[in-house]
Amino acid sequence: MEKTSAQYDAVIKTCRDLFSKKMSDYGSAWRILRLPSLTDQIFIKAQRIRGLQENAVHKVDEGEASEFIGIINYSIMALVQLEKGVVEQPDLNLEESLEAYDKHIKITKDLMMNKNHDYGEAWRDMRISSLTDLILQKLLRVKQIEDNKGKTLVSEGIDANYQDMINYAVFALILLEEINSKNS
Repeated sequence: MEKTSAQYDAVIKTCRDLFSKKMSDYGSAWRILRLPSLTDQIFIKAQRIRGLQENAVHKVDEGEASEFIGIINYSIMALVQLEKGVVEQPDLNLEESLEAYDKHIKITKDLMMNKNHDYGEAWRDMRISSLTDLILQKLLRVKQIEDNKGKTLVSEGIDANYQDMINYAVFALILLEEINSKNS
């Protein structure tokens, strides 16, 4: 699991670096987004990945990796919104937003390490397309919970679903990197 931890950290470093650069360009404009808007952004990215996996012809020159990174970063934004609430005007500077990012990644990575221990790293034998489908399933669950005004009877909450999406996207990026390394 040490290898997984190091690979996870490398993926998150890439995602965090992009998040930081976009924060420098745009500020925290994303803080005005309501959760359903963030969920829909993640859904669009997951649907695009599925389309890339199913269609031989691609009309936009961006691959799956950038979309998985987007899923991770939008999911972090959603977790921050759950914690802090939606605002009318951007209210976080770069340092504050990165602190929030790091806090939620730590919680999410800890969850992954615990599940990884219990499941024996089963994700390593999964197809990337299956990870995409699991992300889409989690998104449909989140949409249903949102439609139910956040109430569930026996299910985990929205935050756990966003955390799972982050972890599935990280796994997909690790597997993509391993495939690319083998093909080089």
